Amino acid sequence: MLIKTEEAWFRLARYLNAADVLPAELLAEVQRYAAGEQLYIPRPQERLPWGTRTGARAQLALRNEQIRQRRREGASIEELMREFHLSYDSIRKILSGKNGSNCSRG
Repeated sequence: MLIKTEEAWFRLARYLNAADVLPAELLAEVQRYAAGEQLYIPRPQERLPWGTRTGARAQLALRNEQIRQRRREGASIEELMREFHLSYDSIRKILSGKNGSNCSRG
């Protein structure tokens, strides 16, 4: 990741002295493991399922439902392959429900 401005670099590179923010007992414990080292402490955050933050999961679910609907209307697998730019195996998996209903990767 390229940082283009000095302000952005400062925000990325700034650090706090642990002695200023941690209780003495916790500081002593951290020093046992990483005295003199710089540590990155990530913010706690809930891990979201794949694709929920970007909307990709919903887009794939909609696309897969469109594929199933077109098949019910009589479209051949070859037509679906051309229309949705997917392989034969991908179309078959979606139609069989192996990855079409939950949009899981892998």
